[in-house]
Amino acid sequence: MKLFLINVLLAVIWAMVTGFYSVLNLAFGFLLGASVLYLIREQVGSAGYFSRAGRILRLVLLFLYELMMSAIRVAVTVLSPRMNVKPGIFAYRLKVDRDFEITLLANMITLTPGTLSVDVSDDRKFLYIHAIDCSDPDATRKDIADGFERRILEAFR
Repeated sequence: MKLFLINVLLAVIWAMVTGFYSVLNLAFGFLLGASVLYLIREQVGSAGYFSRAGRILRLVLLFLYELMMSAIRVAVTVLSPRMNVKPGIFAYRLKVDRDFEITLLANMITLTPGTLSVDVSDDRKFLYIHAIDCSDPDATRKDIADGFERRILEAFR
């Protein structure tokens, strides 16, 4: 977290030096600062900063892929002449245990078409999910565990 703040500070310094405070110039300064920190990563001990950024990027790319694929699946389901779906709610046993991770997982599930996070159990061990097609909840549980939840654990642990 400290290196991220240093990176933001470098971006602000870049904007001050150039005299332009646009979002694009700040983003360029952030990338420039990240490049500088990468070059001196051994001296400042920032190797973990860049590996975490890569893991977060993989999580974002997975989310975008799942978003696109589930939107296509829902569109095919809705446009088919016979909507042979069985909507329902199932419980998903959580491996993530921190509030941030649970919230991130619940939001990623909700933002993916066809699923909706309904509630978290009081002991924070289960997430209740509504699915437009709940005919195979075990397969959906496996998809969540092998996809979103695994990447969240990789990125933030």
